[in-house]
Amino acid sequence: MVKIPILKLGDILLTSLPEDLIDEQAMDFQGDILEKVRKTEARGVVIDITALQVVDSFMARIINDTANMVKLLGAEVVLCGMNPSVALTLVEMGRELIGVRSALNLEQGVVILRELMDDGETKPATGE
Repeated sequence: MVKIPILKLGDILLTSLPEDLIDEQAMDFQGDILEKVRKTEARGVVIDITALQVVDSFMARIINDTANMVKLLGAEVVLCGMNPSVALTLVEMGRELIGVRSALNLEQGVVILRELMDDGETKPATGE
C-alpha cells in the first residue's frame, strides 16, 4: 500500500489526499500526519483535498478528527481545494467540518495558515 506523502516546508507540513484513497490509507495517514507534526514540531498543516471528488461520512470524520488532533498537538490546520460537490455532500450528510479552516487552493491555504500562526505568536496565552 502506498503512503501519502507529507512534505515539510519550514514549519509547515503539506499533504495532498489522493482521489482513490481507501479507508486503511486514511487511517494510516491520520497516524502519519500526527507523528510528523510531533517529530518536526510543525506549527501548521495544509491538507489539500483537490483530488477528492466524493467524500463519504467515514472520510469526513477522518479529516475532521485529524484536524482536531493536529490542533491538540499545538499546530494550526487549513483544508484546501474542496470541490463544490464535496462541500454539498458534506452539508447534506450533516458532516460539516467543525472548527476546520478552509481555503480555495493551496496558495490561499498557506497564506491563511501563516496568518493563523502569526496570530498565535502575538497573542498571550490565557487560562480560559
